[in-house]
Amino acid sequence: MTLIIVAILLLSFVLIATEQLTNINKAAVAMFAGTVGWVLYICYGSDFVMREHQGDYVDFLNGAVATSTAVKQYIAQNIFLKYVGRAAGLVLFLLATMTIVEILSNNGCFDFLTPLVRTRKSRRMLWCLSAVTFIISANLDNLTTTSLMLVVTHNLVDDRRSRFIYGSAVVIAANAGGAMTVIGDPAGLMLWNMNAVTATDFSMSLLLPCLIAWALPTYLLGRMLPERVNITWKPMPYRGDDTNLNVWQRALMLFVGIGGLWFIPTFHNITKLGPFLGALCVLSVLWVVNEIFNHRLYRVDKMTERRTPLALQYGVIQMILFVMGLMLAVGVVEETGAVRWLATRCDTYVHNIWVMGVVAGIVSSMLDNFATALSFFSLHSVAEGPLLSDSYFQAFTVNGNYWKVVAYCSALTGNVFAIGSVSGVALLKLERMPLMWYFRNVGVKALAGWAAGLVLMILAASFA
Repeated sequence: MTLIIVAILLLSFVLIATEQLTNINKAAVAMFAGTVGWVLYICYGSDFVMREHQGDYVDFLNGAVATSTAVKQYIAQNIFLKYVGRAAGLVLFLLATMTIVEILSNNGCFDFLTPLVRTRKSRRMLWCLSAVTFIISANLDNLTTTSLMLVVTHNLVDDRRSRFIYGSAVVIAANAGGAMTVIGDPAGLMLWNMNAVTATDFSMSLLLPCLIAWALPTYLLGRMLPERVNITWKPMPYRGDDTNLNVWQRALMLFVGIGGLWFIPTFHNITKLGPFLGALCVLSVLWVVNEIFNHRLYRVDKMTERRTPLALQYGVIQMILFVMGLMLAVGVVEETGAVRWLATRCDTYVHNIWVMGVVAGIVSSMLDNFATALSFFSLHSVAEGPLLSDSYFQAFTVNGNYWKVVAYCSALTGNVFAIGSVSGVALLKLERMPLMWYFRNVGVKALAGWAAGLVLMILAASFA
């Protein structure tokens, strides 16, 4: 049964990696793998529990007779619920941050982005778009930031080839900026929830590598553009019907939303509660402010304008379901003992975190970056005790290099084929961009940026 469960996970990884060819949605695949895996696990629950949790199960029985019902109750209450809690914390955080962005977008709080990046100088526009994306993505999730900036690009640039280049730069900046913080990418958020890293140390360690991985390919992409670009001079959207907010009210809402997200690490350090609770707290405050500012709007029969394409909004829901399903699928494989078996062999035969990071990067270029990061993170828990006498195992301590190198490699190599990240997939769908065009013109440049950042991380670790 262990082999069957592992085979289902591996098959799901193949289907996720080939989504563009099979047209089978990866969220559906992940949900199927997660649910079926746990059903098969519980069918052989007695064997798994007696092998992996014998002592705890005996305590749970407390002298009662071991029956199939008792085993199922133990699995549901003491094993399955743990993985549901982990996944729910991550999903709730993503749901809260995406709702924050939705509220801010519907009230025109991001309207300043278009005039900020609008210029006929092509390279200047490229760097403005890319820099704004990098900064926003460090505070919001990659898909939300990419969706927001692709809409801005689509409204400004008419030429399709130029939009390909600008959109590619947006994806690279979103993934690089998101990888730099624990709240900008689901992989970093998962590490934070695992207490494997602290927010400040994680950001400081990845700041320069992510900057290099962003700036180098952006510079190379700029050389593909002409000196000047034709842009569409659209007026600011009319918001007399869909919102009552003036400039200072929009600025206040933007401060509450984005400023609140910056406060979440401090909230977590003070309370030790899950980061998702801080995100929900920020959302509740922003929601109240939104209702106060728009109280007149709710008295008339008018709907708030939705400027984000429905396809991308649907993609956000897909990402949430994908994360939940994948975490449940990897969790059930962990409970079979297969992950521990693989981790032991990696420790014995590989015994090098940088090789592990490169392997994670290669896998992530073809598989989804979150799926790759989750798989590699599950190989180890935060190390403590006698193992720390070995310098290799010191990389698995809190703020150890293993967590950072896997997070960096899985996030940045997702730019090589575009299909390795949800941001890249959103670009391919929105612009109907050929995958081979992306790889030939963007993938190699993204690979060079990732390699340069990785070399910097290795040098920094060797001199530390």
